[in-house]
Amino acid sequence: MSGNIIRAYAAKEAGGKLERYDFDAGELKNDEVEIKVEYCGICHSDLSMMDNEWGFSRYPLVPGHEVVGEVVRMGDAVRGLKVGQKVGLGWTAESCQHCDPCIGGHANVCLQAVPTIIGGFHQGGFADKVRAQWQWVIPMPEGIDLSKAGPLLCGGITVFQPLLQHHIDATAKVGVIGIGGLGHMALGFFNAWGCEVTAFSSNPEKYDEIRRMGAHHILDSRDSGALAAAQGTLDMIVSTVNVKLDWNTYLSLLKPHGVLHFVGATLEPLDIQAFSLIGGQKTVSGSPTGSPAQLRTMIDFAARKQVEPVVEEFAMSDVNRAMEHLKSGKARYRIVLKNDF
Repeated sequence: MSGNIIRAYAAKEAGGKLERYDFDAGELKNDEVEIKVEYCGICHSDLSMMDNEWGFSRYPLVPGHEVVGEVVRMGDAVRGLKVGQKVGLGWTAESCQHCDPCIGGHANVCLQAVPTIIGGFHQGGFADKVRAQWQWVIPMPEGIDLSKAGPLLCGGITVFQPLLQHHIDATAKVGVIGIGGLGHMALGFFNAWGCEVTAFSSNPEKYDEIRRMGAHHILDSRDSGALAAAQGTLDMIVSTVNVKLDWNTYLSLLKPHGVLHFVGATLEPLDIQAFSLIGGQKTVSGSPTGSPAQLRTMIDFAARKQVEPVVEEFAMSDVNRAMEHLKSGKARYRIVLKNDF
């Protein structure tokens, strides 16, 4: 078998099951790193890409963008990495490196950035190997649990990035909507950052677990009285859900100059009244994942503060059962595949 052959699991069409798929990745480019996959997390975005929910999937498509593994080959232009090093790869596999956002340290919003799982242009980590431009290959710090680190490289940076974007410090009071795959990591990061953390949940059976994951307070999102009493108390609220909510109510919970920040991809338009923003000079914002520098900052902070996701592990050969577990809504709270090629 050629050294450029990658063994993988791919969706051949929208809505299709994952099938074994071997492909020739071609010669390694000068600025590329080849990673031997050890673990790969499953994100709901993998499912969205498999089903072409966002309209830009290409088939065959190899999902997987929460990769942890070992550098096995490097191009001549690669700097700062070495063969045998433990590394990770998240949502983005390459960017142009010459536009203003890239030069300014914001390569995560480069208009020419290539997702790790675009299919046709790049294939992901449900495979024995994966390739990426070296800047997007993130060194794993000492002491981090490699079996749990993968979800940090997508879900983790997604909820960590608002802390950096809005210059949140340890005096802030922050809220989290949606205590699932993203939200449970947000609780851990915001608590470790030093913030006073409020979780929004209407499920009392989860309250003890939510507190263990980092929440100081819990507000019942269906209790209008509790929400009314909390008006004007939070500096930032991060929404991780993909459903429509009463966003004006959440805006009322913000202090003046507060921010309602979206990282969950709700596909319905936001119904927001102008006066919900004007009176308190409030802001609505959003963000994707993070730049290479932000990814390094996040993973180092996670290792130092021992922030890690709650995961369930499946063998990569059992990937279709793992995907069904995700679709069922039963995952607690992230799924990680262990490579068994």
